[in-house]
Amino acid sequence: MTVPLATRQGCVMVVDDREDIRDTLREAIEMAGCESLGAANGVEALALLEKYRPCLIVLDLVMPVMSGQEVLAELRARPELAEVPVVVSTSAPHLAPQGVPVLPKPIALDALWSWIRRTCRCAERISSSE
Repeated sequence: MTVPLATRQGCVMVVDDREDIRDTLREAIEMAGCESLGAANGVEALALLEKYRPCLIVLDLVMPVMSGQEVLAELRARPELAEVPVVVSTSAPHLAPQGVPVLPKPIALDALWSWIRRTCRCAERISSSE
């Protein structure tokens, strides 16, 4: 029997190998009223995606273990994950694959809120003045 997938419509996944960045973004997301998930690399992120479907993935490109580019390729190769919205966060925007939206580091919270408003139900809680 297949276990139903827990869809977390108000949940943003932050995938970044730097704990300080990951924790800061998660804290900001949660202060805005949304839930968050965190992963330190692509392998952890894919494991979490076996259980949860976030409304948005904020994905660092340059990580050990499994790069953001490899994660993107894996997401697009799996039909059940291909439609999960992804925005990459990077200090090297030129490394972003063509057609993938970019949040340049350091991430401006208003740009993050804009992406959350576009993709997440929790966006109702984020003031348009932020």
